[in-house]
Amino acid sequence: MIRLALAFVLLWMVLIQPNHPAAMTWGALGMVPLELPPLLAVVVLLGDSRSGRVVRGVLVAVIMSIGTLKLADFGTFIAFNRSFNLLVDLHLVAAGWELLKGSVGLVLAYTLGVGAMLALGLIAAGLWWAMGVWARVSLPRVVPTVVLVAGAALAVAEIGQARRAWSLPPALAEVIPGAAFTARVGLERVVQLRETRADLAQFRTLARTDPMLDEGPLFDLLDGRDLILIYVESYGRSSFENPLYIPTHTGTLRDIEAQLEAEGLGMRSGWLTAPMVGGQSWLAHGSVATGLWLDTQARYRAILASPRRTLQHFAQEAGMRTVAIKPAHVFAWPEGDFFGFDVIHNAPDLGYEGERFNWVTMPDQFTFKALERLEMDHSPRPPILAQVALVSSHAPWVPIPELVEWEEIGDGTIFNQWALSGDPPEVVWRDHDRVRDQFRLAVDYSLQVVGAWAERHAENPPLMVVLGDHEPARFVSGVDGFDVPVHIIGPPDLVARFESLGWTEGLIPDPAIPARPMSDLRDDLLRLLSR
Repeated sequence: MIRLALAFVLLWMVLIQPNHPAAMTWGALGMVPLELPPLLAVVVLLGDSRSGRVVRGVLVAVIMSIGTLKLADFGTFIAFNRSFNLLVDLHLVAAGWELLKGSVGLVLAYTLGVGAMLALGLIAAGLWWAMGVWARVSLPRVVPTVVLVAGAALAVAEIGQARRAWSLPPALAEVIPGAAFTARVGLERVVQLRETRADLAQFRTLARTDPMLDEGPLFDLLDGRDLILIYVESYGRSSFENPLYIPTHTGTLRDIEAQLEAEGLGMRSGWLTAPMVGGQSWLAHGSVATGLWLDTQARYRAILASPRRTLQHFAQEAGMRTVAIKPAHVFAWPEGDFFGFDVIHNAPDLGYEGERFNWVTMPDQFTFKALERLEMDHSPRPPILAQVALVSSHAPWVPIPELVEWEEIGDGTIFNQWALSGDPPEVVWRDHDRVRDQFRLAVDYSLQVVGAWAERHAENPPLMVVLGDHEPARFVSGVDGFDVPVHIIGPPDLVARFESLGWTEGLIPDPAIPARPMSDLRDDLLRLLSR
């Protein structure tokens, strides 16, 4: 009897496993898994026969597959505020592994990985054992048959009600004792696969339609001036709405605003809605470049196979040199060929000889200095459109450098004094309050660097478009939205053209301004910077 009870509890616990952090409560233990009665009925009916063992193996495989998807959901809800999409998100496994290694070190990463695999193996073995215990129960066949039919009908009724496929009579809906949550997650994955395929087919058609192809001449209002797109990692609306970050980040922005105003620069700020939160910055970069909403890896891959013209292609046609500065890329970036860059400077090309800051390859200040050295200091040269993806405010946000004199940067070894200081990520990340504080400091550093670089070039300023790529994970941001700030900094006459978007003067965007989709920025830049 004790074995039956233990087996029952184990199956119960696996079936009620949540897939969202908000559902991880003590109350979840009281949820009745409606799949459990028909599952046990099937096991009892087939017994410990050969066919029974085959069915048990299939059931274990199905439950483990859905359980693994729930774990994946849990992770993507924490990081990206959405469920895991099996068709488009498998690449996140490799990306997450690389981030884990860079954050906690190779030994601990492998220890955690092996531990996770062993845990899954033990759960699978436990499920096999639990079903085997119930397979040896002997009951009149009519009992498990009735349980199977009634339990399956109840589970189907609940799933349809939860998915709004039908509406049960209120009296019946109120007496359903639980939820067939695991079965519903499995069904939703099948539906998700079908919907994702349909979305991709529609998106491929959209990618072939471009309203800017017949426009021109473009970018002529720049009149030989550089256009620098600067992505500040994990910089979002939380800097203006979360009380933990408001004093630091808005204080820094007001200081920068005063300094740049004294230098005669114009500034306007607004809001953009990013296609994601928590990571996958390339989706934000791609949305801006292509003028299309890239919210999944599948859409990103689809656009790479399309004839879509990017912001860089239009800049090339206007006689500009197109440059990518990618300090996060430690390997070659073959996808960059699609975007129309004349040159891509990845981390090994930037000349940094200092120590890494854990996952972060180099400080943002060095990144800007490399842009100057590699592209801007040459004479004569054409005007450039540069995409600069900063990384100092990327997780794990430890350690954080300080600004140094630009002339002292050299090969970057001056930053070693900060790269080798402080607690490592595996210590800091045990305390979420410390993580949030490190995030506050890291974003503030990046903002200070951007402000210092703008002031450094105030005499002959480029037009700078400074924007966040996405919010950090929800437990860090503390806000629910997808909005990021965008700042236009440069010659007042060019900056003034962005007034038509409703963006306000200065570096503190009005919270009441409607956010524009990030994918609109490509066409906004092309239209506002052209006669």
